[in-house]
Amino acid sequence: MKKTVVLYPGVAVTHFVPMMQLIDALLEEGYAVVVAIIDITNSKNLAFAAAVDRVAASKPSVTFHALPRIQDPPVVTTDVRFLIGYFELVRRYNEHFGEFLRSMPPRSVHAVIVDSMSNVALDVAKELGIPTYIFVSCSASALAVSIQLSSIRKEGQLSFKELGDSPLDFFGVPPVPASHLFGEMYEDPKSEVYQVFLNSFRKILDANGMLVNTFDSLEARALGALKDPRFFPGGESTVPPVYSVGPLVEKGGENTKEKHECLAWLDKQPEHSVVFLCFGSFAFHTEDQLKEIAVGLEKSGHRFLWVVRALPRGDTFAVHGDPDLDTLLPEGFLERTNGRGLVVKQWAPQVDVLCHKAVGAFVTHCGWNSVQEGIMGGVPMLCWPLYAEQKMNKVFMVEEFGVGVEVVGWQQGLVKAEEVETKVRLVLESEEGERLRARLTPLKEALATAWNDGGSSRAAIGQFLLDAADVGKAKGRA
Repeated sequence: MKKTVVLYPGVAVTHFVPMMQLIDALLEEGYAVVVAIIDITNSKNLAFAAAVDRVAASKPSVTFHALPRIQDPPVVTTDVRFLIGYFELVRRYNEHFGEFLRSMPPRSVHAVIVDSMSNVALDVAKELGIPTYIFVSCSASALAVSIQLSSIRKEGQLSFKELGDSPLDFFGVPPVPASHLFGEMYEDPKSEVYQVFLNSFRKILDANGMLVNTFDSLEARALGALKDPRFFPGGESTVPPVYSVGPLVEKGGENTKEKHECLAWLDKQPEHSVVFLCFGSFAFHTEDQLKEIAVGLEKSGHRFLWVVRALPRGDTFAVHGDPDLDTLLPEGFLERTNGRGLVVKQWAPQVDVLCHKAVGAFVTHCGWNSVQEGIMGGVPMLCWPLYAEQKMNKVFMVEEFGVGVEVVGWQQGLVKAEEVETKVRLVLESEEGERLRARLTPLKEALATAWNDGGSSRAAIGQFLLDAADVGKAKGRA
């Protein structure tokens, strides 16, 4: 009987998709794969349901098991209390998850990999003696910061909110302004939100190891720090083994049967001439901000491909209709830029776009999946963070990796047209843009080979499987 690796993803698309990219490597190593899914059929998270259906259809040899639906599931809000509701949802499914693991043939499970946001399920697998690992969808640098958050501020010191833009020194990364941390860190340190958030990062240290969606050449400093005994001064805790198994991004062309209209348009544009603007699955801009972007793009004189999403109406997990471009954008903008620019509603095949030779710059919200996709295409990035760890990613992209420049004004809530114009020109016209592209070249090459035979990520997944076997033997599961 084949040994089985059980994947237990979170219900966020940005976490689910990269975890699913592990499947092919596990199958190639000779393991069976089972994916346990929290049933959210009746929720408004249609994007997640669609992602599950898409992956399940593309991987017929993999078993997707929906855990039985719970009664009266907790409400997961989209405000600062999001994680409280999310963790409670996962906790309520722990009983069903445990029943599922116990239903599998004895000692058939080689390892369980749990999404970092579902870490309250760690104890379920560990109590059964199963080697249990955390999947980290963010950068190793953001992970390093997150783990150190609980020890960097002492009682009686200024809170993170009171520190404002003061730089904080974390081991393994460049200084990070206090204002660039997760939004939960600006709550009252005694609040439930603050404490739940910090405890979630302490909890992942209970895993037998962490699989991180990154590659060695990109984050050598942070990865080295996570493995350094000095990471926790005084030895008050230890970091479990870290395996860099990225980049875990969907391959181009996987989501569409027919060529998207924007790719046909890009085929007609000169090399490195187009700035691509896309802000992820959940990000929205106000009407005022959209107009500023439009004016900046028009004044820059450069070609552009811009993905515009509908403005939110209440729950941002819901799928909204197409945006009304005539209302949201300046009058006559589409006509004046016709041929030089293309505005796409809601979605574009980002991987295909970024790997297209016509694209010369990428305006991004700095989500980690997007960052790695930008590096995969060798495209200099204009960093415009919006939420979660994206503000920290901006620091790493500009100060550590050297792959982007900051778009100023995001902290004040409105990036002016002049800034959009200036930064687009900087990347597409100046020597700075060429320097960024030159720094990206070796990273692009390293990314392309990480999963090849002998590559760093291929070796890491092999080491993880060997280590999981050793953990299993120590638990008497050989």
